Amino acid sequence: MNFSSKLLEEAVAEFAKLPGVGQKTALRLVLHLLNRDVEEVQKFSTAVSRLRNEIQFCQTCHNISDTATCEICASPRRDHSLICVVEDTRDVMAIENTNQYNGVYHVLGGLISPMDGIGPADLQVDSLVERLKENNVKEIIFALSATMEGDTTIFYLHKRLKQFNINISTIARGIAFGGELEYVDEITLGRSIVTRIPYENSLS
Repeated sequence: MNFSSKLLEEAVAEFAKLPGVGQKTALRLVLHLLNRDVEEVQKFSTAVSRLRNEIQFCQTCHNISDTATCEICASPRRDHSLICVVEDTRDVMAIENTNQYNGVYHVLGGLISPMDGIGPADLQVDSLVERLKENNVKEIIFALSATMEGDTTIFYLHKRLKQFNINISTIARGIAFGGELEYVDEITLGRSIVTRIPYENSLS
C-alpha cells in the first residue's frame, strides 16, 4: 500500500497492530480521525493514554478496575461466599450482562495451554487458593470456555481446590465445545450459570 504521507503510514501501521484490524480497515479508521475535529481526536487520544497509564487490576479478583479494589468486590450486596472463576475481564462483562449472577469473581488472566507455553504459574491460581484459605467461601463456579484449554484448566484447578470443604461446580454445557464465553448469547449464558452442575458430575 502506497502512502502519500509518512505520518499517515505510521498511524495506519499502529492501528493495524490491533487484533482483527487489517491495513485497509486501519486506513479507514485513520482517515476517519483525520476528518474529525482536533478536540475530538485529542479526547480519543487522552482516553487511550489514561487507560494504559492509570488502569489498575483489582487486588482481590484481578479484574480490570479504576481502583485497588473493584466495584464488584467492594459491594456489600454481592454474595462473597460464591466465586465465579473466569479467564479474563471479557467473561466478567458477559456474565454481568446476564443479570443472573450475584456472587464475586476471580480472573485467571488466561488458560493453561502447554502449546503456547502457558502453565499454572502464569495464571492467578495461587491467589485463588489464598482466597479460599482466608474467606468463608461456600462454592466455586468454573465458567471457562468450552475448549481443550478450558477443560485442562478446570481439571487442574479442581485438583488444587478439592482439599477445601466447598462445592465445586461448572456452568452447564448449553455452550458448544470450542465456544468462547464472550460470544455466547446472554440468555444461554445466564441459564448455564443458573443450571450449573457439580464438576465431578460433568466428568461422567
